[in-house]
Amino acid sequence: MGGYAAVNHETVLLDEAVQYLVFEKSGYYIDATFGRGGHTEKILEQLLIDGKVLAFDRDPQAVAAAQSRFAQEERLTVIHSEFSKLEHEVSRRHILGKVSGILLDLGVSSPQLDQACRGFSFLHDGPLDMRMDTSTGQTAAEWIASAKQEDIARVLKEYGEERFAKRMAAAIVRERLQCPITTTSKLAEVIKDANPAWEQHKHPATRAFQAIRIFINDELGELEKVLESTLRVLKSGGRLVVISFHSLEDRIVKQFIRKHAKGDILPASVPIRDNQLNKKLKPIGKVIKASEEEVSRNVRARSAVMRVAEKL
Repeated sequence: MGGYAAVNHETVLLDEAVQYLVFEKSGYYIDATFGRGGHTEKILEQLLIDGKVLAFDRDPQAVAAAQSRFAQEERLTVIHSEFSKLEHEVSRRHILGKVSGILLDLGVSSPQLDQACRGFSFLHDGPLDMRMDTSTGQTAAEWIASAKQEDIARVLKEYGEERFAKRMAAAIVRERLQCPITTTSKLAEVIKDANPAWEQHKHPATRAFQAIRIFINDELGELEKVLESTLRVLKSGGRLVVISFHSLEDRIVKQFIRKHAKGDILPASVPIRDNQLNKKLKPIGKVIKASEEEVSRNVRARSAVMRVAEKL
């Protein structure tokens, strides 16, 4: 079933993710973040003719790429949606509680970063957009133009773990009074000038851009919603595989797996057996990171952290 057109995007932890995910050759799998289809293609290669894959992406460009690249693939259904709608889409297809595996490859994809018109990167000058779904919602430029100074500072601190959030927020508000901040290069310049302590090998606007992107797309809220829905979507024995690129994302995933692996929290005095604690997940293996060889080939893999759990 191979032979799909190659794309200029290297999927992180490709073999490892699919190896842990696919255990039933005729199963129903969900790639909740299609991107450019690296994981989807690998999953399809592992499946028999009666296996199926449901792929989600909120980015219209990714959906168009999927429909073009896999036009002849009858085992694949592609949905233009944020992955928090996963349970709704699965219910519509009458497969709730019947899914063999769900893959979440979080964060922004290389094609999104590489296109100046998307506004994700300070390395390419372009309109300050940052929306993963360009068909809806507020752009980063619109938010920057209207947000209160304290709200900008909170976003930079909370989502970017930026030490100089207050200084940067003040600089942004000062600058927008003089001239609207509508491009990535302009925002990067304002933030760079407001950052008194540049980290080695890191652009001074890195954390701020990351924070604004996470906020604009409600990435952490989306993650919390989809994780809870996986407990109802997966069948018993089904696998959840999550690849994170950011410490805040990984913390949410780690705490979610730990919480449902422990089960009900009851006082020590309550006489109850371990198997009565309503445990819902079992962690599989240890945290997986990209090999040195993969990182040398693809620097984006350096921050990747993969966690795997099985539904009980």
